[in-house]
Amino acid sequence: MSTKSATSLGGVLKNSEMSFRDKAEIIKQKMQRFLFGFNDRTGFLLKFTIYLLLLCIGFVYLYPILYMFVTSMQSLSDLLDMAINWIPSSLYLDNYRQAYTVLNVRPALLGSIQIALFPTLIQVAISSIVGYGFARFEFPLKKLWFGLMIFSFIIPPQILMMPTYRLFSELGLTGSLSAFTIPALLGQGLNSTIFILIFYQFFKQTPKSLYEAAEVDGANQLVSFFKIAIPMAIPAFIVAFLFSFVWYWNETYLTTLYLTSSSTDITTILLQLQQFETNYQALYPATEASPNRINEGIKMAGTVISILPLLIIYFFLQRYFVESVDNTGITGE
Repeated sequence: MSTKSATSLGGVLKNSEMSFRDKAEIIKQKMQRFLFGFNDRTGFLLKFTIYLLLLCIGFVYLYPILYMFVTSMQSLSDLLDMAINWIPSSLYLDNYRQAYTVLNVRPALLGSIQIALFPTLIQVAISSIVGYGFARFEFPLKKLWFGLMIFSFIIPPQILMMPTYRLFSELGLTGSLSAFTIPALLGQGLNSTIFILIFYQFFKQTPKSLYEAAEVDGANQLVSFFKIAIPMAIPAFIVAFLFSFVWYWNETYLTTLYLTSSSTDITTILLQLQQFETNYQALYPATEASPNRINEGIKMAGTVISILPLLIIYFFLQRYFVESVDNTGITGE
């Protein structure tokens, strides 16, 4: 029923000649439309349920971040005061000053960007080429190679950790950025199989008539890839870049295995965060005259600093990321 019809019901109710039963029936219909909706309008119950679920899910995700940020702004006296929970008594930034010094942010941030950015760019480029090859060409044992690629992703990485480390040690790759860039260059980067499958599915859905028209115009496969495939796969590139960058940024086990096992000057924010308490005690030794004990506020300040670059990147690329996820059909990872 249209809005005009719904409005007319209010006029009908004012009709004094109608019986009480008819008026009650009209009121019942109005309540049903209000609660359950009508035509293309959503009812109140469905809207309330959706917003309630969104609020609950948003609270679950935002609560740790809010708690971490509020705690990082509290002084030691605020932390010991049971009456102070969410609102600090004053804007206390000394926790961030100490955490910034302990984390050695400048070289650690540079190392994190190197380990996250360069392998990500290589991995996205190689994954797009491999996915394009599987989607566009027919070659011997194609299904076998495709199955082996998926099987390599199914194998738990812990099983291959020590053989891979021994191989990298013999090749002299440990202790340098090559331990991450060379595997990405060979299509064996961090979760490369997922990105290859994303590009494969995306290129598979691209109309073949576009490539055939380009071939008629004299374009070779390389031109078709750069002029047709890449422009149409921009959403897949954005998703692959963001996921890959976050995974490389958050990777600590491989970074510890490949970098700290050999003498190197490269360090990352998360490696510094793992050694936060040890480094803090070395920089701020606790004495009787100056009891510089580490507290929860300083730890939370260090954690906020470590995730701040990712939050900034997501803040600026949020719109493109959501649109790309919708276009690629990814439901979550």
